[in-house]
Amino acid sequence: MSDLNVWQDIFETKARALYPSTDPSHDFLHIRRVVATALELAREERADVMVVLPAAYLHDFIAIPKNDPRSRQASALSAEASAQYLLDAGYPARYLDAIRHAIAAHSFSAGIPCETIEAKVVQDADRLDSLGAIGIARCFTTSALMGRPFYNENDFLAERRALDDKNYAVDHFFVKLFKVAETLQSQSARVEGAKRVAFMKDYLNELRSEVMP
Repeated sequence: MSDLNVWQDIFETKARALYPSTDPSHDFLHIRRVVATALELAREERADVMVVLPAAYLHDFIAIPKNDPRSRQASALSAEASAQYLLDAGYPARYLDAIRHAIAAHSFSAGIPCETIEAKVVQDADRLDSLGAIGIARCFTTSALMGRPFYNENDFLAERRALDDKNYAVDHFFVKLFKVAETLQSQSARVEGAKRVAFMKDYLNELRSEVMP
């Protein structure tokens, strides 16, 4: 077994303990999907897997609710906590700065530019998981946890009002998720992102036809 496989087993065990099932939008299965996508993108983009693998597993190390004013700090806090964990675990120290940057830069709200291909890969992998069928499921899960309704009963697509994703889940598609797709950096991620956005738009049209008089 290679050193990388050994570390992957260690990260799997850590991730299972770190990410609770109480929030399915940020649980272990989310991490599993991000890791799988990140490894695929890393192969295509020739990124260093020794950076990508731990960054993908640990990118949500510190969990802060989306409606908490400190949520924009979550990626920076996760970067520092992950670096300390990896240092204590004996991970090669030469990778820690790159891992720290990849984790800090993955967040949409933090607005930290990606300076390495590894950071771009981790960011793309995480953002793809907010799109498509799984992105829809995660959006409505987060909305339920925050106690907000799925849509505005009088103006589904905000045609006569300002978008307000703090109160309506459907608004979040327009306030953030479709914009996330525009930030994808690798060609393969952009192709996949466009496909997922098309599905989401079809879904919204179907949902509107079912719930609006």
